[in-house]
Amino acid sequence: MNIYYIGGSPCSGKSTMAEILAKKYDLYYFKVDDFIDKYMQLGAVKRYEICKKMSEMSWDEIWMRDPVLQCIEEVQWYEEIFEFVCEDLSKISCKKEIITEGAAYMPKLMKEINVPFNRYMALTPEREFQLFHYSKREFVPYILRDCTDKKIAFANWMERDILFAKDVQKQCEITGYKSIINRGERSEEEMVSEIARHFGF
Repeated sequence: MNIYYIGGSPCSGKSTMAEILAKKYDLYYFKVDDFIDKYMQLGAVKRYEICKKMSEMSWDEIWMRDPVLQCIEEVQWYEEIFEFVCEDLSKISCKKEIITEGAAYMPKLMKEINVPFNRYMALTPEREFQLFHYSKREFVPYILRDCTDKKIAFANWMERDILFAKDVQKQCEITGYKSIINRGERSEEEMVSEIARHFGF
């Protein structure tokens, strides 16, 4: 099965790039975020520490914590659910090649399952790019609606993702996987072309 992975951090353009590539090259698109709640519950049932903890927390309890702790636990959470992501990928019955994206595809996890260098890349946003685009996302007010201090909660959330992006970039340096930082300076077409060349499309 030919699978191409786009990892990285939230609000970096992973979904946009994968959707364009899937349409342009007739690929099957598997979006990890569509199954996040399912993976959380599977982990909780197996009593995985972070899955269980997160499944029992309110949004206020989640976002009012120290962003450093949030980032550490986010990494641990993706490690816990990775087996479920891989299991779902293995069950896909399709003659097409597969492109898949999600923050769960951390470089160190890709290395552990021996994903070739030309089948994976990480996309992370520059800080200002992230803050600008997150502020426009419609789901943000919904997630923050029950937080006692929405401003602090949002700031903590953003800092967590900034820290996570830096962690992914560092992992790429260690593993040798390709890393692209999206600063918003290049067009979608330019970004798609670079990723397509890396994957050999």
